Amino acid sequence: MRYLHTMIRVGDLDASLDFFCNKLELQNDGRFDIQEGRFTLVFLSAPGSPDAQIELTHNWDPEELDEGRNFGHLAFEVEDIYATCRRLADAGVTINRPPRDGHMAFIRSPDNVSIELLQKGKALAPAEPWASMESVGHW
Repeated sequence: MRYLHTMIRVGDLDASLDFFCNKLELQNDGRFDIQEGRFTLVFLSAPGSPDAQIELTHNWDPEELDEGRNFGHLAFEVEDIYATCRRLADAGVTINRPPRDGHMAFIRSPDNVSIELLQKGKALAPAEPWASMESVGHW
């Protein structure tokens, strides 16, 4: 048995692709428009990790998507959590749980999927503005 992917249902495919590809810098591994079923699948992965994919599923007919806290979260290891959070914040992404400890932060996708960012290796020394930044919302 091997891990294949995690599926996330998305309401606005363009906003989700902008978030995951342009802001989180995941790569688009393939798009499939399924006419018969009226949905689109897009497979994404982190650079260097093509075997651990996220499947974005977009149903063409409008539907209301709940937040789905029972889903939990996606987690990505990053080289520099401060630089990653700064780049995301500069791109307009809300940092819900700042990396006060130099180790962990949380953000949300346009469809409110919680995403954990973890510092690769040892935690970085606490640094401003992150060390004193308050959490916003929930994750």
